[in-house]
Amino acid sequence: MDDRELLAGWVAVWWSAVEDLTTLLDSLSDEDWERPTALPGWDVRAVAAHVAHLETVLATGEEETAEVGEPAHARGVMGHYTEIGVVNRRTTQPAALVDEIRRATAARHAWLQEHPPIDASARPDVVFGGVPWDWRTLLRNRPLDVWLHEQDVRDAVGRPGGEDSPAAVHTADYLSDGLGFVLAKRAGAAPGTTLVLELEGHAPKAFGIGEDGRGHRLDTAPADPTLRLRTDRGTFVRLAGGRLHGTETLAGLRADGRLVVEGDADLAETLLARIATTP
Repeated sequence: MDDRELLAGWVAVWWSAVEDLTTLLDSLSDEDWERPTALPGWDVRAVAAHVAHLETVLATGEEETAEVGEPAHARGVMGHYTEIGVVNRRTTQPAALVDEIRRATAARHAWLQEHPPIDASARPDVVFGGVPWDWRTLLRNRPLDVWLHEQDVRDAVGRPGGEDSPAAVHTADYLSDGLGFVLAKRAGAAPGTTLVLELEGHAPKAFGIGEDGRGHRLDTAPADPTLRLRTDRGTFVRLAGGRLHGTETLAGLRADGRLVVEGDADLAETLLARIATTP
């Protein structure tokens, strides 16, 4: 698969994720829009405002400004940047938020169809917040962001679903690819350490720590890895996406069988405490 096909595939997955999210938002009651999500400080309205903000910047190339203050839940430069869209749309009516998402993404989708990127390592002319992403990172990220926020809304309003969509599979694959980094850099695993992830609906993935201390994919899963994780797609993406965390939550997942851990118990505790790679 060449770069053009790869990037076009991610555009298609993003477009389907946008349709799923906006369809869900259309169906919400007024009360649903005020329900808190798993993201600290954000209700359903804030999640929709955030998506509208980023998609509008990508569609228009025009950045927004706002006085966001110092919200306790905002971390780092990007955390404060994402508050801009929320602040600027705090009084925007739900129907207008959904309309903005649809208009911005339709314009963006049409542009990408007319000007399909062909080099994954090239820099797009427009990336929100000035982040130094290439086409590969930007177009791989967008389905993840939109789909995770669809799940934030679903969890908030008690409407599970969407975990078998193309964007769901994409997100789980994307997040699981980062486990080598998490194992090496965040969990501090020693050279020779191995990890096997058995994710329901996906082929197993194996990772190892080389003598250089870096994590890498293994072509063949070891029969007796240092650590083995077995879980379902929804649980994994919420762990790696920072939606499920804390000792009691992890203990509950293991108690009800949603997360099975085999091998080095201390390493498992450290890895699971630091597994989140996206807010």
